[in-house]
Amino acid sequence: MTQIAVSAFYKFVTLQRAAALRLPLLEAALTHGIRGTILLAPEGINGTIAGEPDALAAMMAFLRSHPEFSGLEGRQSVADDMPFGRMKVRLKKEIVTMGVAGVDPTRMVGSYVPPEAWNALISDPDVLVIDTRNGFEVQAGTFRGATDPGTSSFGEFPAFVARALAGQEQRRIAMFCTGGIRCEKATSFMKARGFENVYHLKGGILGYLEAVPPEQSLWQGNCFVFDAREGLTHGLAIGKSKTD
Repeated sequence: MTQIAVSAFYKFVTLQRAAALRLPLLEAALTHGIRGTILLAPEGINGTIAGEPDALAAMMAFLRSHPEFSGLEGRQSVADDMPFGRMKVRLKKEIVTMGVAGVDPTRMVGSYVPPEAWNALISDPDVLVIDTRNGFEVQAGTFRGATDPGTSSFGEFPAFVARALAGQEQRRIAMFCTGGIRCEKATSFMKARGFENVYHLKGGILGYLEAVPPEQSLWQGNCFVFDAREGLTHGLAIGKSKTD
């Protein structure tokens, strides 16, 4: 039985023709039997889609054929069954909703840290490590010693920064999220507010779990994903629940 291929991707890019792209992307996805969700906004594209491996590869190639999405990286994983019920391409104000005007990762962003260098960074006791995801995601799994902002939506992150990080603008701060999009936008927000030494995990937790072997890992638990699989672990394998 052929496994279902899954691709999670995003790209911050000035996208002036989001509305014009919506229908062509939807039609291409339906033609290839792809399901999932793609979000389009003036700040770029964000999506997770699934299908048979060859069909998914064709869809990703179609996405990259558009100049705005050239070089689009997709974090690849697998599922035993189709994890999505249907295909949606939606127009949004933001591809990841923070609700703060003027945040622009295409103009200013923190330092990318590859998975292979992440352990050394977050093991430094002077570095504040922040999980930028929501509370229920943190409960499923997180990095050892990471701070949980206690948020229920990404829109609450700016309030957390104002409340908990005031006066720490010179501190080294390392942030992470599922695939990289939230922590990348978080670093842009913080840089604009005077935080000088902010870092984020390139490729997010998924990139780390794909690249770092379990015996070297500082990750604990599963990485929550927003589809029927619910959680992934090292090698991007489907994680076991606490009741398994």
